[in-house]
Amino acid sequence: MLLPSNPRYAYSALPSRPTFEWPGGGNLAFYLALNVEQFAYGRGMGHTPHNAANPADHRIFAWRDYGLRVGIWHILDVLDRLGFSCCHLMNSAVCENYPEVVARLRERGEEIVGHGRTNAERQGDRFEEDERLLLRNVADTIAGAFGQTPKGWMGPWMSESPVTPDLLKEEGYTYIMDWPCDDQPIFLATRSGPLVNVPYPIELNDAPAILNRNHTAQEFGDMMIDQFEMMLKLSENYPLVCGISLHTFIFGSPFRLRHLERALTHIARYRDDKRLWFTSPGQIADHYQSVASPVQA
Repeated sequence: MLLPSNPRYAYSALPSRPTFEWPGGGNLAFYLALNVEQFAYGRGMGHTPHNAANPADHRIFAWRDYGLRVGIWHILDVLDRLGFSCCHLMNSAVCENYPEVVARLRERGEEIVGHGRTNAERQGDRFEEDERLLLRNVADTIAGAFGQTPKGWMGPWMSESPVTPDLLKEEGYTYIMDWPCDDQPIFLATRSGPLVNVPYPIELNDAPAILNRNHTAQEFGDMMIDQFEMMLKLSENYPLVCGISLHTFIFGSPFRLRHLERALTHIARYRDDKRLWFTSPGQIADHYQSVASPVQA
């Protein structure tokens, strides 16, 4: 039986692909992603701490706002103590409304990834030209705040319209993080040429793990360690990408922060391991484009 297939990539079995190495001869590329998000008050979409909540409720808005008032500072302090960098999946509304957050992230000098205007909306609901204007607005706002135009994109809620990859390619973005289909980068087909998809974790992601699947903070910390150790072992056969995704209003809470610190302390013990490349999504995309051909995807 023939089923509709996606138009962006063809099937490719991991063992049959041409091999490559990460910079320095490493096997496993590791990155942390911190979602820095703003939500609308009294309307729009939003994460909730339990399924029965009203996403527009004042309590839920305040719970999410904790992330930018308190949680992000806790997480960044832990990263500083342990010597970890991260990329920031940035709602452009944060650039316009939270100058203290922007100033701290500018000091860190890390990669900023376009993450829509706000997670109170889905971009996939827009008409094509409206979506194009959204992509431009996000890029321009981030560039004005950070002095760097984002090369990568992660849609709010991983939302896409049928033409999102096409528009991203045409607007100068070089990679996307919306397709959780692989542990290696792949090329997506667009009407203007190939666009790199960098692996982004849909399960090693604190939002669905904690809020939807009801994992505890301790379980998520164990998941981080297990994923890292097993992928390091598996990467002896294939070059792989291990990403971990965090949200400021989830793991910024102290009782969860303890387990983030525990897991990252464990991972930090491998800092000098030659099999590892501690990096960012943009560096992963750049390197993959330099060693792979679109026909391999």
